Amino acid sequence: MLRIKYLLISLFCLLLCACSVKQRADNEIYIGTISGPETELVEVAKKVAEEQYGLKLKIVTFEDYVMPNTALAEGEIDANMFQHQPYLDVVLEKQKYPIEAIGKMFIYPMGIYSKKYKRIEDLPKGAVIGIQNDPSNAARALRLLAKANLISIPNSNDLELTPKKIHANPKELAFKEIAAAQLPRVLPDLDAATINTNYAIPTGLMPQRDALFLEGKDSPYVNIVVVRTSEKNQEKYQKLMLALHSPEVLAAAKRLFHDQAIPGW
Repeated sequence: MLRIKYLLISLFCLLLCACSVKQRADNEIYIGTISGPETELVEVAKKVAEEQYGLKLKIVTFEDYVMPNTALAEGEIDANMFQHQPYLDVVLEKQKYPIEAIGKMFIYPMGIYSKKYKRIEDLPKGAVIGIQNDPSNAARALRLLAKANLISIPNSNDLELTPKKIHANPKELAFKEIAAAQLPRVLPDLDAATINTNYAIPTGLMPQRDALFLEGKDSPYVNIVVVRTSEKNQEKYQKLMLALHSPEVLAAAKRLFHDQAIPGW
């Protein structure tokens, strides 16, 4: 009986989301992004979409990683472009939103940076390391630290890997969990920090030049475009992906990310 009750509540929530979806024209898309260089990429795609495919894009910017998926599920926007699949998996595991990825964009490699040390081997015992405070990026940061041989972690695809799950920490590193956007600003106060490329570059940190250790091209953390599942086969989203994969967007990514953004499609 209790399971039926929960099922009815879930169905009611899904119906509520469906009823609140804003009606758009067949050539109109509201797309959510996080403020920063990736928004500039969508600005380029917006022009391509209108000139070549007759689409009208409305860009809606957000300041955190939570609201874009909520806004998509509730119908305030029609697509978003800010996250990778591991992050979306964490969200869907908890929220059960009726949304999914329709295409891949760029890999923005995460790096380990320091203002105090020049080599990863120079990090001292007890060093304080800043990592992202959202579950997916925290897991990504810990995997990067493990790849740099600073720690060892469980051999699994745990979507919510945390410092408490570290197997071995020979340098007795201490971890401070901080909002991803804040890590470049507080880097001078830390021994090192794991920083996403989209936040590193605007503060003058160049991944290939400045990172003590950097993700490679085999990174699974490629950014994706997400829409509501019920609309994923609409022609306008196929046109959206063509605009986002256009030569103009590739050229803009090369310029904005100083050739650090890796096409993931």
